[in-house]
Amino acid sequence: MSLQNRVTPFGELIAAPVHGDFLGNRGGRFHRDDRTLGARRHYVSKAWICCVLAFRGRQRDVWGRSYTELFFLDEPTALAAGHRPCFECRRAAATAFAQKFSGGAVRASAGEMDGILHRERLTEDRRTKKMHPVSLDDLPDGVFVTLSGKDAFAVNGKRLLRWSPGGYVEAIARPLGRAMMLTPPAIRDVLARGYAPHWHPSAASL
Repeated sequence: MSLQNRVTPFGELIAAPVHGDFLGNRGGRFHRDDRTLGARRHYVSKAWICCVLAFRGRQRDVWGRSYTELFFLDEPTALAAGHRPCFECRRAAATAFAQKFSGGAVRASAGEMDGILHRERLTEDRRTKKMHPVSLDDLPDGVFVTLSGKDAFAVNGKRLLRWSPGGYVEAIARPLGRAMMLTPPAIRDVLARGYAPHWHPSAASL
């Protein structure tokens, strides 16, 4: 049976038979001994990170005694949920992300980014995804929006790509008007400053 460890652009954790292209965590362990999730909040600290699937030959017992491993379809999905690149296994990407996060000569620290992102990804009760009203006209590639509150779409040029656990399944013309943005505003700005996330191959096939 699949674990409830697949992250959606809404930041929700669902069970899916495939893992996707990236691994991550939310600061530690929050799964129970029977490898299920409780009703409490689904994170341990503000450090929500996105990692590579394999690093230095390390072997993991998924949802064992260590942290709660999470999986993402691709990097835009992880960013939408409020995760940032890991400084250990993705140092080059993390350094570039932090530089663009600050928007200046001084690179933002992990702690600074985590504090800002935590305020932008969750509502005040710290249990619900925060969504941000935006104009669809000027969003950079890699940002996720929802048009109806149900489906998630990734901005990709003049198109919006509909997300599914197994990959992007439909491309529609980017409409005019407004939508609710799932990606935290600070990460939207990182993407606007030129950070190039790694897309799932299905994005290029539509």
